[in-house]
Amino acid sequence: MTVRSLLVAAVLGVLASGLSLAQRADPASDAPEQKAAVAAPPKEAPTYAASAAMWRSAEDVNDWIGARFEYDMQRAIRLSETQRNNAGPLPIPAPEAFFGAPRGVCVDLSRFAVETLRTVDPASKPAYVMIEFAPVSIAGNTLRRHWLATFERDGRHYFFADSKRPGHLAGPYGSVGEFVVDYAAYRGREVIAFRVVETYERRTRTMAAKQSRADRP
Repeated sequence: MTVRSLLVAAVLGVLASGLSLAQRADPASDAPEQKAAVAAPPKEAPTYAASAAMWRSAEDVNDWIGARFEYDMQRAIRLSETQRNNAGPLPIPAPEAFFGAPRGVCVDLSRFAVETLRTVDPASKPAYVMIEFAPVSIAGNTLRRHWLATFERDGRHYFFADSKRPGHLAGPYGSVGEFVVDYAAYRGREVIAFRVVETYERRTRTMAAKQSRADRP
């Protein structure tokens, strides 16, 4: 299915479900709409290593994210395409550093989730999902790419570590494309390309171009 077909399906899904604009996300920001309610304190220890040893599943990691993650708008601007072109890339904190200061943006959060889940439950095949949206401008800075984490269980796909809705676990889905359909509708933004990758360090511009070409009929 092409990206355009996915977007058409997303629109039709919104119309069919009666999803209102009030229920959709602010398309101009990756920041959470509101802080998610935490049912119970997450499993955690004073250190990252001890916490990771305690966790057994994506749900444990996700609960900690929902309770501890804080979005950093200023860092989002510094990591924008405009700022990266002007000043070069910024380092993405390792999981140990992020655990000590759980504040950042989508790529910071997804790195923590993917690398932690690879330690906690490697059989779930944790990976990154890179989504390229049609660009938006915030304070004169262009933002287009969004990162989150995915894993598999019983042949189905799940998604979490989304800076837009920390603590939310989406799934099961039959494919990544099915998730993108729902996510495009939720975000209210056009998806140009998406790709599942093993590391955030690859050149996202090249990946997006490859995905776009692969999606063409």
